[in-house]
Amino acid sequence: MNDTYDLDNRPPCWKPGTQCPNNCARDHYKRIVDNHVSLTGPWAGWRLAGRDLVAPTGERIPERRLRGLLWRVDAADLHDATRKRNAARKAGQRSMVKVVVVDLGDWRERHFGTRAG
Repeated sequence: MNDTYDLDNRPPCWKPGTQCPNNCARDHYKRIVDNHVSLTGPWAGWRLAGRDLVAPTGERIPERRLRGLLWRVDAADLHDATRKRNAARKAGQRSMVKVVVVDLGDWRERHFGTRAG
């Protein structure tokens, strides 16, 4: 093996056989070799460990589970949008109906006269 080939993929400030010189080098090593990434901002406390997303409580969410949750949210959004669109369409189709109550005898008399009955 060649000396230039670094199996551990260490940062240049961390020489093989020595202790980790600083946090930056340790984080780089964890990120490249172990695929452990700490997240920041609204994701503070969460981290990536291998292929899993790890919650601050230690729960691991595999990639497949996360994809399923995202699919479910998308499906629910599509369902809600369709419901809203159908409700708006039905509301536009409805019109006011005028109901008139007429006694049957009066109606017959008015349309056919008194002799037709």
